[in-house]
Amino acid sequence: MIAFLFPGQGSQKVGMGAALAQAFPEARAVFDEADAALGSPLSQLILEGPPEQLTLTEHAQPALVTVSTAAFRVLAKRGCRPAFVAGHSLGEYSAHVAAGTFTFADAVRVVRSRGRYMQEAVPVGTGAMAAILGLDTDAVAAACAEAADGEVVSPANLNGGGQVVIAGTTAAVARALERAKALGARRALPLPVSAPFHCALMAPAADRLAPDLRALDVHDPAVPVVANVDAEPRRDAAGAIDALIRQVAAPVLWEAVIRRLAREGVSTYVEVGPGTVLSGLSRKIHPGATVVNFSEPGDLSAVEAATRP
Repeated sequence: MIAFLFPGQGSQKVGMGAALAQAFPEARAVFDEADAALGSPLSQLILEGPPEQLTLTEHAQPALVTVSTAAFRVLAKRGCRPAFVAGHSLGEYSAHVAAGTFTFADAVRVVRSRGRYMQEAVPVGTGAMAAILGLDTDAVAAACAEAADGEVVSPANLNGGGQVVIAGTTAAVARALERAKALGARRALPLPVSAPFHCALMAPAADRLAPDLRALDVHDPAVPVVANVDAEPRRDAAGAIDALIRQVAAPVLWEAVIRRLAREGVSTYVEVGPGTVLSGLSRKIHPGATVVNFSEPGDLSAVEAATRP
């Protein structure tokens, strides 16, 4: 059984998807569709930069959905269909486009707003995120609780493979890093992000995003979408939208997502879109599974071989 996985913010880079757009008309069409939906030259920013503009949250989010959707359509045209889909944070929107929950045009518009709302929820410099390696989730949660001192800091991405990302106010995150080191973390390092995603500080962004998502024309997903918030498959449109609203200020339970897919019978994972972060995590969480990624034309033969009935 096959699952498609879609990457989240952080996987963006200038030039991503360029080879796909050159090689496959259906991929090029997605870039054109994004420009039309947004009324701006997003494709030029993706293909040419500058990088400091592409990494801005409100640009990075629609850019990643665009490239992931372009890659998905190349696979779909060749008959490669998943039984389940999932995406890491922002990637859950790409997963819903693939499942037909809402249109690609609506997705890029709503994630541009999502990125802006998330950035505006916390003044620049007052929030932070950090990665803690080699410490289990309970110990990381304890480090956050001990370091909070009345401020917000909590696990934000439970990624598996001994990796937990925390988020909160800048000072509280710094204290939690020191506490995690004292508890035996192998590494504890700040991340270069512009806002503290997936923590309580994002509640204002969730409140702003909710009416935008509820206004979309939605359909029940054609294949189940395993949600970040609880690792449960969403099979109906209303449940899918609710999960996306809750996701903004809730931790991403990525290890639980992969474990749920494994329990459902998935044995092959295809990371669809730029980067290989999710491929690496999948191999650690589900040893023995077949894991491939698709972001360049040269990846196609390996994907077709791995997904052939």
